[in-house]
Amino acid sequence: MSLDLQALIASSVSLNRQIETKKQLFWSNDARIKNAFVSLDVELAEMANTSEWFKVWKTHRGKQDPDKTPRETLLYEYVDALDFFLLISNLRNWNHIVLTSGDDLTKISKLKKSDDLDKQYLAMKRMLFDAYFNRSGDSFGHAWRLFLKFGLVDFGYSEDEIERAFNEKNQINLKRQDSNY
Repeated sequence: MSLDLQALIASSVSLNRQIETKKQLFWSNDARIKNAFVSLDVELAEMANTSEWFKVWKTHRGKQDPDKTPRETLLYEYVDALDFFLLISNLRNWNHIVLTSGDDLTKISKLKKSDDLDKQYLAMKRMLFDAYFNRSGDSFGHAWRLFLKFGLVDFGYSEDEIERAFNEKNQINLKRQDSNY
């Protein structure tokens, strides 16, 4: 099984619409896009902070939630960022960029693990800023593929693990809306 990116986009958009309705958010598309980019930026930072690859001073790296292993905790942070990548692709009408990458998943998963995650991370962030400020779909596509590489290669998750965790987290987020999160 490979990532059903179309279904993941639909889940992301549906959750976002439910949140907007419940919270009575009436904002412009520009405000939505800006908020989604900031949210993605924060989720990527949380992903980095959870994996702790950059904390060269630590012997044991990787944070964990009380009921999860460090690997599971990182996967949940990864899919939080994935959700905002998908939301942005929809808000910017860049779904084709995400969907055409389905063909690239096998190629991406065969890439070599990075020995410089700091540089890969900073390159991804730079491309995302270019995607936002210059409305560059090409930069978004490059950032998206780097993000997929983080998950599939550098963190070592399978497509099935990513999709399952995404769907589990989506259900958690839906339940949170019912409890005034």
